[in-house]
Amino acid sequence: MLSLGYKAIISTMFFDDFELHKDAKVRDSLLWEYELENFDYHDMRTVVVQRVVERGRMEDYYAILNLYGINGVREAIKEIPCLNAKDISFVCSVFDLNKEDLKCYIRKQSLYQH
Repeated sequence: MLSLGYKAIISTMFFDDFELHKDAKVRDSLLWEYELENFDYHDMRTVVVQRVVERGRMEDYYAILNLYGINGVREAIKEIPCLNAKDISFVCSVFDLNKEDLKCYIRKQSLYQH
């Protein structure tokens, strides 16, 4: 188990300078199936954050952190319905979350396994 101090170092190491990237935008290709002219980034926060976690680049992370704030991104991550184990581990480490707080982890645990 990682100590809390080590987790804090990981999260600041990745995103400590996100505020310097105010012009960062989420790539349109991450939301390819939506009509982006009328897309509401706040109503669709969980979808946007999920796409960035699954396929995003550093600029996409800067964009969502500037758009929603660190706490907003953390709350959206908790509501993502499905993530693979690698992405769960990443977001838990970087955003200092417990996997038990994630809807996707709880959902995965409740599915019947043969």
